[in-house]
Amino acid sequence: MTAWMPWKIARKEWRVIRRKKSIIFYTVALPLLMAVLFSLVIRNQVASGIPSAQQLQLGAESIIYLYVVLAAVLPSTIAAYSIVGEKIEKTLEPLLATPTTDGEILLGKSIAAFLPPMLSTWAGVSIFMAVADYILYNAGLGYYYFPNWNAGVILLILAPLAAIFSVEVGVIASSRVSDVRGANQISGLMFIPFMAVFVAGVEGIITLSIDTFLVFSIGVLIVDLALYFVSTRTFRREEILTKWK
Repeated sequence: MTAWMPWKIARKEWRVIRRKKSIIFYTVALPLLMAVLFSLVIRNQVASGIPSAQQLQLGAESIIYLYVVLAAVLPSTIAAYSIVGEKIEKTLEPLLATPTTDGEILLGKSIAAFLPPMLSTWAGVSIFMAVADYILYNAGLGYYYFPNWNAGVILLILAPLAAIFSVEVGVIASSRVSDVRGANQISGLMFIPFMAVFVAGVEGIITLSIDTFLVFSIGVLIVDLALYFVSTRTFRREEILTKWK
């Protein structure tokens, strides 16, 4: 595998994605909308009094963790479109007919589906943390709550791993089904494990702590590695070229 080939494929993917205005709007607008809504939540909470340290930790970590759920949602549309969408538009066959390896194709498409949603997620949560710090500091908290170690583990480790999980499932689904809707339906369910952890934390079943996030990150990393192995073994370019209609 040559290092530049996946990036070349990724750039080709981005040129295609730029023509999909709905995907661009969805990828950019949702993190910004969440930043606004969560900032209003913090403002309303402060309006009723400065939260206690325990309340602040639970509320802040819960909100930050929701960006992990977002990181698992945003790449799904791009990843699901990555193969089956190009097959429908008759732009996939020239790529599959080249000497490019299956690993290079899958890695390039994965990079294309991972980077824009991840950067958008980080931009949205950065805006939220800046606004939350401003509100809490001026309300009398006396220090800037963000950034902190929990947020660092959530956003720099768990969120990217969640995005990779979503991308890999989306790419696998896109390479095994023959229509975009079916691939979207499968990959769109990948937020469920991460949402289940959020609900468990809010309900007190587990503690939303740095230890929990690290253990969960290790579990997601193992699944990501397994999915990459599965994707390279199940991608059948000959079948896509000859049997898909």
